[in-house]
Amino acid sequence: MRIGLIGTGRIGSFHAGVLARHPSVDSLVVTDTDGARAAAVAARTGATAAGSVADMLAGADAVVIASATSAHAELIGLAARAGLPAFCEKPIALDPAGTLSALREVERAGTVLQLGFMRRFDGGYAAARAAVRSGALGRLHTVRAVTSDPAPPPAAYLPHSGGLFRDCLVHDFDILRWVTGREVVEVYASGSDAGPAMFRAADDVDTAAALLTLDDATLATATATRCNGAGYDVRMELAGELGQIAVGLDERTPMTSVEPQGPAAPAKPWRGFLERFGPAYEAELDAFVRVVRGEAANPCDGREALHALRIAEACELSRREHRPVAVAEIPFG
Repeated sequence: MRIGLIGTGRIGSFHAGVLARHPSVDSLVVTDTDGARAAAVAARTGATAAGSVADMLAGADAVVIASATSAHAELIGLAARAGLPAFCEKPIALDPAGTLSALREVERAGTVLQLGFMRRFDGGYAAARAAVRSGALGRLHTVRAVTSDPAPPPAAYLPHSGGLFRDCLVHDFDILRWVTGREVVEVYASGSDAGPAMFRAADDVDTAAALLTLDDATLATATATRCNGAGYDVRMELAGELGQIAVGLDERTPMTSVEPQGPAAPAKPWRGFLERFGPAYEAELDAFVRVVRGEAANPCDGREALHALRIAEACELSRREHRPVAVAEIPFG
């Protein structure tokens, strides 16, 4: 199988390594607007560097898109019109209209689009989903989701990121739906820009919290920050009438108990998303290869991105207008 990879930044470079050593991938062709970076990744992984997206598409059996967010929708359309299955990092676009436009191109072409919500391939989240679906927790009444980055991204990234709800918490919104099997019907969200000045300059927030009501009356909270010096902290707690479980709670969770008999600070806390979710990123690409080979159904269709984005849009509207927002207020298409 010949796979084309667009984008060789941090996540693209990681994907290149995974694909290059995959037993079903015979040939990997990479391209980037930064030709020198693409050449360096190609040299490291044994791939071939292409001078343009058009050159990369020639002869490809499938495409992996890990470019800048602003190019995702256009590249999804190019792959669809070429009749190629595509894997794309989230988001498809930073607004519902752009997302819908790209999805319609895929639907018209009859091709496959798999979205990069890697938490669906993490063992802990999969176990939580199984526990909820089996009834082991009884009636689920409360969910708490946490995403805390150890340090802010570069200032230049913020104006193009879509903001904390769309760029970061969208993962929590997707995994909340996936684990519980329920839909979010209403949100009430707030945010703080009291941290580095670059967030205020970008009209963004560095810390946010949302109260989410699910369609069965389960209550969920989702919090995120860009400024968690203790380390990379991604967790989910699920509480039911019969039991309570946690995802992401292990010897590397960057949390210290102040109880006399509580656990001490971790010796090696998680430092970033590639370290914490490396196996999940590998698993989602392996799933994509199997989808392309006709061995499996698409585990994360592009429409899933639209559901999560609508929740993020509702949260952003709630933050700006200081009111509860029904997700139904956000167009679905």
